[in-house]
Amino acid sequence: MNTNLNFSVFILIIGLFMNSSCEQKEAENSVTESMVLTVQETKIENIKAMEAAKILEKNPDMMVLDIRTPEEFNSGHIPASINIDYNAENFELEIKKLDRSKPYLMHCRSGRRSTAALDTFRKLKFDHIIHIDDGILGWNKELTK
Repeated sequence: MNTNLNFSVFILIIGLFMNSSCEQKEAENSVTESMVLTVQETKIENIKAMEAAKILEKNPDMMVLDIRTPEEFNSGHIPASINIDYNAENFELEIKKLDRSKPYLMHCRSGRRSTAALDTFRKLKFDHIIHIDDGILGWNKELTK
């Protein structure tokens, strides 16, 4: 009888150990899942220049990134935009200086360079990029020189 009692206690201890092990794994999985959920991808919106003009009318303080060359920029640009040349060696370094939590309206001449630049913004984990996919060529408002 004493052997049966010892065996029963042994089985009970093993059962409790296994149960606590399962609960620990569930807790670890829960923590892992919540960590995965907090990783945010860059929100990319592809719009036409005409829609971008409407966005700027409603949000005149929105930052506009013109990633054309300085020569292209100086020939005419969207008012209050800043120029960071996509072809420059320091492009990524200059982009890193920006506040990644703010939304940016970004364009080039036709959309080719700005489409390629989206990978850099994703890599640097910017929150929100509004991409003018037809570039400055689609802009029908007055440009600043």
